[in-house]
Amino acid sequence: MNEFISSMILAVVQGITEWLPISSSGHLVLFERFLNFSGGLDFDVAVHFGSLIAVFVYFGKDITDIIESFLRWQYKSESFRLGVFIIIGSIPSGIAGIFFRKYFESAFESLLLVALGFAITGIFLLIASINITGKSGRFGYPGAFLTGLSEAIAIFPGISRSGATISSGVLLGLSPKNAGKFSFLLAVPAIFGASILEIGNKKIPLEMLWAVLISFVVSLIAMHFLFRLVLTSRKNLRWFGIYTLILAVVILLYTGFF
Repeated sequence: MNEFISSMILAVVQGITEWLPISSSGHLVLFERFLNFSGGLDFDVAVHFGSLIAVFVYFGKDITDIIESFLRWQYKSESFRLGVFIIIGSIPSGIAGIFFRKYFESAFESLLLVALGFAITGIFLLIASINITGKSGRFGYPGAFLTGLSEAIAIFPGISRSGATISSGVLLGLSPKNAGKFSFLLAVPAIFGASILEIGNKKIPLEMLWAVLISFVVSLIAMHFLFRLVLTSRKNLRWFGIYTLILAVVILLYTGFF
């Protein structure tokens, strides 16, 4: 297949799977194997940058309110509290990204490990879809840290970052939509930090701007779909859980594990 078409497909896959709770890393591994094409470091940074811009656009007001609350030291406001939650939640993934990311890179070569990651994601989503406690409870600083810890675990291929953090948020007392909002805002320092670690002070090549644009547009569509149709009820998470579990089984059958 033409390399440009293959890279466009990967950009679309990134835009969709970065925000839907089905693991972008796992799907990119599968599609790169299927297409027999890898976009490379510059491409990876470009599509993640497109997804990052989408967050700033979709949650622009929330991000502006958080920054303003810190500048004016409005420590009693909800925006300030949300900003502190993001800082606390970013600590585990920051540590994992700096010290353990290299140890997990080899895992991306193993479809068996990717299948394991999909299975973990599926189980986590199914558990989160069950309303055990009834109404949503209070989400505090420990909850923010635990949600960040689940984001750190998602460094493992096949474990969805959004799936882990949304599920954690729901299980720790947030409504599905608030869990999604916290998950996506928590992605800002995670994606930005990972991009800095990967590309350093280099710039994204101009020929990769189309990848940024595709990932940006598709990410916005995926976010809108998630908030309008999925996060209206925690029960909807089960469909993504079933999908990732089925995908794990298909991969295991393909590799001859069964």
